[in-house]
Amino acid sequence: MAPERVDAGLPAWLETATIWDGSTLPPGLRQRVEREFERWQFTHQQVLAIEKERRDRTKDETDAGFDKVRQLHRLKGIGLGAAFTYGLEFFSWRQFRSGKEVGALAGLAPTPHQSGDTEHELGISRAGNRWVRGMAIEIAWGWLRHQPESALSQWYQQRFARGGPRARKIGIVALARKLLVALWRYVETGALPEGAMLKG
Repeated sequence: MAPERVDAGLPAWLETATIWDGSTLPPGLRQRVEREFERWQFTHQQVLAIEKERRDRTKDETDAGFDKVRQLHRLKGIGLGAAFTYGLEFFSWRQFRSGKEVGALAGLAPTPHQSGDTEHELGISRAGNRWVRGMAIEIAWGWLRHQPESALSQWYQQRFARGGPRARKIGIVALARKLLVALWRYVETGALPEGAMLKG
């Protein structure tokens, strides 16, 4: 039986691991797994170090950008990595004058198209910050899970949740844009997104 998760006990598990016919792992396969495990350990330690550094800086730094990080991290569904990206690399990078500017810089602004009497949407603009755009989509999915009673989650559920895969994909991008703007207003004015909950 394979371990439920990769941890320091993997080498000991390899000692007794068997393949489909009950025989021990071939030496070549075992060595490959052990090399991959060593790489995983190195990367895992780096991730832990980065997370600790972020926790320490969030606790101690007095820079205005870290006020935004702390403010965002208080919200359920917003992890420290997301709070860092939004607080330091996006909301503190420049002064926004409107929600439209926020969406445009993230590449989440709609792109209307008009030809004669016909007008329709071509989807979202991808001219903005692709890292923030990817983070915004990820946060939107987490928001649905951790903030189900918020007005934005209710809006998504009523409008897109019962649709097919394409409708849900369109919906999550629309939610990401609305949520990004709502979080910008939150760090600027302190006004919580409607129905949102803070961490306990």
